[in-house]
Amino acid sequence: MNGNTIKKAVTLAGFAALAGLGTMIGSTTASAAPAGASSAAFGGKAVAYVRAGVIYSSDGYSEVRLTEDEVNARPRFNPDGTKLAYLHNNTVWVMNADGSGKRQVSDRVSGGASWSPDGKWIAYAALSCTGGPGVFRVAADGPEGPEGSGSQPLFPASCRDQAVPEVAYITEQATGQAGPVKLADRLRTDDAVAWSPDGTKIAFRGGECESIADNCLSVGTVETGTERAIDYYGGGGSGTSGFGVVPAWSPDGRKVTWTTYTEDGTAVRVTEADADGGNRHQIGAADDREMVYAGTRTGVLTASHQGHSWVTAVDLATGARTPLHQGSQPTVQA
Repeated sequence: MNGNTIKKAVTLAGFAALAGLGTMIGSTTASAAPAGASSAAFGGKAVAYVRAGVIYSSDGYSEVRLTEDEVNARPRFNPDGTKLAYLHNNTVWVMNADGSGKRQVSDRVSGGASWSPDGKWIAYAALSCTGGPGVFRVAADGPEGPEGSGSQPLFPASCRDQAVPEVAYITEQATGQAGPVKLADRLRTDDAVAWSPDGTKIAFRGGECESIADNCLSVGTVETGTERAIDYYGGGGSGTSGFGVVPAWSPDGRKVTWTTYTEDGTAVRVTEADADGGNRHQIGAADDREMVYAGTRTGVLTASHQGHSWVTAVDLATGARTPLHQGSQPTVQA
């Protein structure tokens, strides 16, 4: 079932209470989205997101539960919108956009994944040969598929001729921490990566800039392994501490957006800049985060709404906001 089929299958029922976690996999439920919310808010495309460790897909009104358990995070649609890469218990998996066909493609402890523009590869963050964070790619069909060759180091470039380091593997046992965790603490070490639309670059947290900064965000060139830092904290010309995480590219590859926090009392927020880090400006409101693009005019992000995290569409020209569903970590179908 492709993405268009999913959207047709979702019932545009009235506004009912949000589904509980007992919802059956693949079932369709109505959401408590406010009047006026519709698929037009993000260009008629499906959006997937996470609530309490469960991945859902929606057309803007009602939603379909895609995962059975509650240890999932960071879904990302592939370029043609037919599949989702996601983290299951901190390892990279792939499923069809309707929730079927789940399979593991890497058993390494990983950060949020991103697809190459041709859909053949998935990039993800994991421990590198240096002992610090790195970026790897793995064939989207898994090590046993036609493209499969296991995980290959991309960044830092010095690890490209080294063996993939041995690391602890994740079992099926849940690894979440008990008790509430502050938003900034949840985001600080988020290692989601983003592959540029032309396939030449990957944006990721960390990089060579960590030799002079406490936290940083880098853009690396896939072919050469060269890196350029676009955001620094606690060093590299910045006198404040904080972080920049969860990057995303605009459809034309000219802009990058990421989630920013500065430890001077400034709230979590969304920053957008040119691909080289220039012309920085804020999008949205305080505590907005995790923005992705739905075309050139619309961003879809996580926002605070009614005391919870909500997937929210933002008109990038006017700033108009449309809450869609309770949840976070959105990804928009191509």
